[in-house]
Amino acid sequence: MNIHEYQGKALLKEFGAPVSRGVAIFKAEEAEAAANELGGPLWVVKSQIHAGGRGKGKFKEAAAGEKGGVRLARSVDEVKQFAREMLGNTLVTAQTGPEGKQVNRLYIEDGSDIEKEFYLSALVDRSTGFVAFVVSTEGGMDIEEVAHRTPEKILTLTVDPVTGPMPHHGRSVAKALGLSGDLAKQAATLIGQLYTLFVEKDVEMLEINPLIVTKDGRLRCLDAKVSFDSNAMFRHPEVAELRDLTEEDDKEIEASKYDLAYIALDGTIGCMVNGAGLAMATLDIIKLYGEEPANFLDVGGGASEEKVTAAFKIITADPNVKGILVNIFGGIMKCDVIARGVIAAVKAVGLQVPLVVRLEGTNVEEGKEIIRSSGLNVIPADDLDDAAQKIVAAVRGG
Repeated sequence: MNIHEYQGKALLKEFGAPVSRGVAIFKAEEAEAAANELGGPLWVVKSQIHAGGRGKGKFKEAAAGEKGGVRLARSVDEVKQFAREMLGNTLVTAQTGPEGKQVNRLYIEDGSDIEKEFYLSALVDRSTGFVAFVVSTEGGMDIEEVAHRTPEKILTLTVDPVTGPMPHHGRSVAKALGLSGDLAKQAATLIGQLYTLFVEKDVEMLEINPLIVTKDGRLRCLDAKVSFDSNAMFRHPEVAELRDLTEEDDKEIEASKYDLAYIALDGTIGCMVNGAGLAMATLDIIKLYGEEPANFLDVGGGASEEKVTAAFKIITADPNVKGILVNIFGGIMKCDVIARGVIAAVKAVGLQVPLVVRLEGTNVEEGKEIIRSSGLNVIPADDLDDAAQKIVAAVRGG
């Protein structure tokens, strides 16, 4: 689950991390009061969407101006003008895709006198189970670009959950960023604060880009992208309340109601699978045969007939879907349950596109018999390679 920058900064502040003062607004009429509350003389007006690259983004509407989704204002009148231009308009960035995202919230923040910019993030190192910190002197840039061009400028260190952050972690971060004296102490303190937030709130990824040094010698988190483990939100109702459904795909929201994992993609073949590994293999083999997946929906290991029916309805609701591939390996999930769910869904919503079903594993023969005797126009497949070729051929009119 993702949250907005202003919400992330409120969490950082709660755990003692240094952030600038700021005010979130939802209507252009609120801009003047927010600017007066902060006092100026420099304000930063930031679009709040779940995507990076806001500063370099462009608004679709001409009325929004040409200055991108993050703007410096040097007067209250400029703050008001930018709020009018940005709110309600669609911002397109490298991460939103060409359709962009509508800006429904702004964060008006004190301007900062920047001396240096760094990169700092925390995430789970799945190979060790530890929290990993990634730091770089190349703040304000895409970390993927830094990793590609100058990987030596990135330091990764892990924190053992048994001990938590130790003094050597702070020293390593300070050395990597070229900090000494009081700034080195601030860096060590910040690592401890971020680690505590990460663990206590079940954070999945925390990125501060940039982390800055101000000209008066203070570290400050100038941006904050925070995402959480959705499976842990039952422990954090106060975090779950921060979810902004307007930033999410309607089908992903519907899938979450049934504990299904749905990811929207850009192709033409809808995929119903069980398990992330099988999902990746299914997407890869569709691409191998020259088509693109439109989505994948993981029904998991213990889905009921009701969930399978809901999954099928979600996939068929996507107008880009020209064919559907059901690829299930029955372990805990039984093939006959999948088959009954698919048949129920087809009868409920109709079948307007080709459907290929490949079943293997527990109760596979029962599942196949249910599909054979259904009387529906379902294309059976013997294995994944056969299934991929059949759905690609069907989508292409073969």
